[in-house]
Amino acid sequence: MEHGGTVMDRLHPEWANLRIADRPAFSATAMDGGQIHQSIFALTGPSSHALPFEVPTCRLWGVGLLPLGWAKFTGVAAFDLANKVCDGMTHPDGAVFQPLAQSLFGPEPDEEAELARITDYFRARLASAPKDDARVLRLHTALIDPQVASVADLAEATQSSGRTVERLCKQAFGFAPKMLLRRQRFIRSLAQFMLDPSLKWIGAMDSHYHDQAHFLRDFREFMGMTPGQYARMDHPVMGAFVAARAQALGAPMQVLDRPSGGA
Repeated sequence: MEHGGTVMDRLHPEWANLRIADRPAFSATAMDGGQIHQSIFALTGPSSHALPFEVPTCRLWGVGLLPLGWAKFTGVAAFDLANKVCDGMTHPDGAVFQPLAQSLFGPEPDEEAELARITDYFRARLASAPKDDARVLRLHTALIDPQVASVADLAEATQSSGRTVERLCKQAFGFAPKMLLRRQRFIRSLAQFMLDPSLKWIGAMDSHYHDQAHFLRDFREFMGMTPGQYARMDHPVMGAFVAARAQALGAPMQVLDRPSGGA
């Protein structure tokens, strides 16, 4: 972030993330009332609600953990941290990442060296980490498929019972399968609008929405406001992030990323 004071924005619903700054920076309040103030290391679990945040001038790295990565590197049930924001330097679930937060930044800014430290940190832990759970991989692959629209579809795609899908979703993904499917549908719509606001909301709505009222209910639940209110707001961080991410990675938002297993 360039020099110029403090910016405010809202994180979209996402998987777990680490956000590590070079100085006390990240402030946020989660839906459950949990707060962090000027944290060097913000740890957020998988979310189904927007997270208002504030950051001053700083250098900040974000590391997203897909469900496979969260299970591999933490061993913590995803639902334990769902819709929560924590100071990773004091919260027990952040302990495994605290050495990275403490060593990420050197005396001078050096993006290549910092990226190398992040990469080396996770690579060093792969040997002792558990193997990827093939069921999580299949379930994640099914979740990002726009044609999968029901729990029955998930069960069929993963060759699992509905009960198994329910249990695995909460353990590895943080939420019940119906919520995960609703979130995917909503994020596909929000991503379309942010990439091309000229579409208006009616043009960005996912095909699985029955009508505008259906979309409006989801928008209020996930973002805490109406689509019109959101469109009128400035998005100094997320607007630029979505466009850059789409260009660099192909998916404009983290929950639209394809899983990659095999480690």
